[in-house]
Amino acid sequence: MELVLTADPTRTTGTRPSRRLRREGQIPAIVYGMGDGPVSIAVDWRELRACLKTDAGVNAVINLEIDGARHVSIVKDIQRHPVRRDVIHVDFLRVDPTAVVNVDVPVIIEGSAKKVAAMQGIVDQQMFSMTVSVRPDQIPNEIVIDVTDLDIGDVVTVGDVRLPAGVTAVSEADATVVQGSATRSTIMLRKGASAAEIDAAAEAEIAGEDAAEASAGTSDAAEGGE
Repeated sequence: MELVLTADPTRTTGTRPSRRLRREGQIPAIVYGMGDGPVSIAVDWRELRACLKTDAGVNAVINLEIDGARHVSIVKDIQRHPVRRDVIHVDFLRVDPTAVVNVDVPVIIEGSAKKVAAMQGIVDQQMFSMTVSVRPDQIPNEIVIDVTDLDIGDVVTVGDVRLPAGVTAVSEADATVVQGSATRSTIMLRKGASAAEIDAAAEAEIAGEDAAEASAGTSDAAEGGE
């Protein structure tokens, strides 16, 4: 499906004009790349949202229509309000449909790691998006990794991931994507601890994680108040 997004190149730059645009349902943006200079534009928020809600998500190939000319583009960056999370600015990158670009593709974990679960370990996903090199018309919606056979101590690296044809990983080959990690309960289970002891250890571990998160939240709030 071809996505077309009309862009207005006549917008006035600056904080006040940008705020007025957003109140009117428009999003300030810029488009650059392919040897042409950057152009300040405005796009309709509802139309932009429709483009980004396809299966391709933020990696959708969008035809920006500017003064009757179409520019094949992808979203390079989305800036959001720090509190409300509203989209406040978008960077579009012009691309050649026949040339490769570097994009970040979401990493999705599927399957039930029964061996890890049996030892009360955890499936530790460390990479949630992978940078790949690919033609715009071949960008995968997601990279799926099956962890069904994962065991405690197993590590899946970028180099282990089977990518679709035409897609090449840019991320370091030895970077960890997901691994089967032992917990305190795993160690106790291996030592022959009782079920009650293991449950107590698990509860203590969860309590410790909750306390750490609460402490981090307090620190973030303090920093934000400065």
